[in-house]
Amino acid sequence: MLRTPMCDLLDIDVPIICAPFGPWEQVELAAAVSNAGGLGSLGTALRPLPDLKAQWERLRELTDKPFAINHTARPLDKDAFAATLRFRPAAISFHLAVPDDLIARAHDAGILWIQQVMNREQAEQAVAAGADVVIAQGGEAGGNGGWVATTVLVPQVVDVAGQIPVVAAGGIADGRGIAAALTLGAQGVSMGTRFLASTEMRIDEEWKRRILMSDALDAVKVTGSERILPPFNRPGGPAEPRALRTPLIDQLRDAPASVDPAEIVPRIVEALMDGRGHEYIPFTGQSAGLIDEILPVGQIVSRLIREAEVALVAAARAFA
Repeated sequence: MLRTPMCDLLDIDVPIICAPFGPWEQVELAAAVSNAGGLGSLGTALRPLPDLKAQWERLRELTDKPFAINHTARPLDKDAFAATLRFRPAAISFHLAVPDDLIARAHDAGILWIQQVMNREQAEQAVAAGADVVIAQGGEAGGNGGWVATTVLVPQVVDVAGQIPVVAAGGIADGRGIAAALTLGAQGVSMGTRFLASTEMRIDEEWKRRILMSDALDAVKVTGSERILPPFNRPGGPAEPRALRTPLIDQLRDAPASVDPAEIVPRIVEALMDGRGHEYIPFTGQSAGLIDEILPVGQIVSRLIREAEVALVAAARAFA
């Protein structure tokens, strides 16, 4: 079994983290990833605190393995964060800002901190703030992200992080990507799009089908996204999401002034809560070009590890 020092820190069996998906329902997915030996995650965006607490309790019923709860600065829900500290997950993950004060509060509660960064400057901030794990998210990733390619960003962050484990994210959907991340100095990977196309992820089947049908270039940066996404309520960003094209995404690109936030944002939120968020902004990374099957999580994880081991052996033989 492929194992790195990060696995010991997070008390997991394989160096795979499942990305959080904001308001989308992913309890069953998170449990399946944790039960398969990785680190499952839950997002907190948009959902009211009673819903979040119910999700957390259900996840603990489905797995006795470690998992992470994610927060962001777009916006930070202070009550949800405080409740997370009381719930005491194995780890809190965070992106779109490096919040020194929140990291200190998590550590005071005995909770590990996983900080996602999009450039070298943020990596330096994360190290200085005491992050336990740093995720280097390349611009290929879906959701809110930056513009530096994974193969450039990961070595930069590894050089900054020193002994702190670095996790690669962005454009990784098979074992070859994991092997490449390890050779760049990462100790694991964080994957989103590959797990969107899983049996356990509770998104509309149309979104999953679009992932299977899409090539890398079909996952585009959403220009003008600040008109429709929640605002930052503490310093953070800048970031721009990546998603599969929809009429709204095309309108934001071609005629952003014609998109009225007061009219469209309530419709988007309603759609998200109703499981139809993909009609507006189906977050998806360029790794969609590597995915052609919807599979159970256990099968995905075992295949990823097997492929990574084969790729690493092949690379070693090439230089023997």
